[in-house]
Amino acid sequence: MKISILGCGWLGLPLAAQLVEEGHKVKGSTTSVEKLAALRALEIEPLWLQLTPEPKGIGWDYLLDCEVLIIAIPPRLERTGADFHPAQMRYLLELLKETPVQQIIYISSTSVYPELNREVKEEDVIQPSQSASPALAEAEQLIQTLPQQSLILRCGGLMGYERIPGKYVSGKKDITTGDVPVNYIHRDDAIGVIKAFLQNPSVWNETYNVTAPLHPTRRDVYLASCAPYGYEPPTFLTVAKNPFKIISSQKLQDKLNYQFIYPNPLDFLY
Repeated sequence: MKISILGCGWLGLPLAAQLVEEGHKVKGSTTSVEKLAALRALEIEPLWLQLTPEPKGIGWDYLLDCEVLIIAIPPRLERTGADFHPAQMRYLLELLKETPVQQIIYISSTSVYPELNREVKEEDVIQPSQSASPALAEAEQLIQTLPQQSLILRCGGLMGYERIPGKYVSGKKDITTGDVPVNYIHRDDAIGVIKAFLQNPSVWNETYNVTAPLHPTRRDVYLASCAPYGYEPPTFLTVAKNPFKIISSQKLQDKLNYQFIYPNPLDFLY
C-alpha cells in the first residue's frame, strides 16, 4: 500500500517506520530540514513541506500520490490562534483535489471535549459550538466533507517512551488536580489502532476516541511513574471537586475489536 504521512513527528515518525517494516511504501513530510536524513535512513521517502497555513515546499503532488494520507500535524492552537489550523486544512483540501488519495486519517485530540463531569462519547461533540476547542472541531468537519473515506481519531494524551507523566510534575508541591481521571493513550496503542484501521476499511467514515479503557487518577499515575524512573514524587492538596471528563473508547473497542497493549495507564512502559 502507498501511504503518505503529513507530519513525521513524535507519533508520525515511528508509525511511518513500522509501516515501512511491514512492506508499505511510505512517504513522510517534516518541517525540519535536519530530519530529512533521519527519515531517509528509515527508508521513508522524505519531503520538506509546511502549511503556514499556505503550503510551502516542493513535492506536494508527490506526497499526495498515494492511496492513504495520514494527517498527523499538531494544531498548536494556543500558539497560532484559533483560525490557523482550520486554514491549514482548507489549503490541504484544495491540494487534495484530483489526487489518487482514497482514504484519509486525521489525528485529532480529546481536547475537543468540554469537561462535563461525566463520561463523554463521540456524539457529545458534533458541531464546533459544542466543543471546548471549536477550531479543532472545525478542522474535523472539513476533513469529513471530502469525498474520500475518512477517519477522525480523537487521541487522548499521548504517553510512552520519553513522555513520562512523573517527569512533568517531579518535585512539584500542592497539586490540586490529583483526583482528576486521566485520558491517556500509549504511543504503541495509538500506532496499533491506526494499523488496525488500515486493515478494516468497513468501519471507516466515523469518529473514534482513542484512549486507554481505564482512567486512574492523576495522583496515582504521577506517583506510579515517579519512583521507577528516579523522579521526586509531587505532593497533593485535597480540594473541592475538580471538573473532569472521562473519554469513552467503547465505540473503538466495539467496532474495531482492538486489544489494547496497555489498557491501564498505571502499567504504561516508558
